[in-house]
Amino acid sequence: MKIFIAELIGTFTLVLFGCGAAVLAGEFVGQLGIALAFGLSIVAMAYGIGPISGCHINPAVSFGAFIA
Repeated sequence: MKIFIAELIGTFTLVLFGCGAAVLAGEFVGQLGIALAFGLSIVAMAYGIGPISGCHINPAVSFGAFIA
């Protein structure tokens, strides 16, 4: 259960920061800002939840792991 919660937090963080930057601030930060938001959220989650779950952070992989 700990693995699934870690993946849920990682996926939530990626979607919140990455997609949030693209949708809400895309015209202000540009492509570089959006890329940095996605990249830095993945790096932060890799360090944060990597030791717990292996850190897929891809919603499709997380859902597949949940089903399996």
